[in-house]
Amino acid sequence: MNPAILATLKRLERADWFSRVGVKDTEAAVVLSSWDEAVEHCSSLEWENLCLEMSNRLSEKILQKSKERFVKWNDIAIELKQTTIPFVRRKIESVVQDHHLPKVFEDTVQWDVLALCMETEYADVVPPGFYTGHAYWYTKGHFPCGWQQGTPSGKPIIY
Repeated sequence: MNPAILATLKRLERADWFSRVGVKDTEAAVVLSSWDEAVEHCSSLEWENLCLEMSNRLSEKILQKSKERFVKWNDIAIELKQTTIPFVRRKIESVVQDHHLPKVFEDTVQWDVLALCMETEYADVVPPGFYTGHAYWYTKGHFPCGWQQGTPSGKPIIY
């Protein structure tokens, strides 16, 4: 596994995820006030579409800049999932149990961490961006779950 991905996962491992949910400690994002709101946002079609669009943009840019690297995309994703799936489950286990969070919550976090790792894997081809921003919020104890205005020029929505 790419050393940069190992470093990224180590940084995420050390962070106390969800320790500051609901705390309005930033002006850089819209901060929600409940898990219900956060789940509503992360399960919205707009958020799912934006996350998918950003992942598609990443893969398109990689294809444009290095077809040789792009053809390994699926193999890398499959390999990464062997690490990211159990990692995320372990990191979210207590918050899921404590707050009775639905499967869509886990799916969202799984997608975020896998996409972050893909951004990191291809950082030498395309600068990381959207999902690296998500990692910032996880390490700060928040849950990134939406985007104000639905465009990359807006503000993140976090819990």
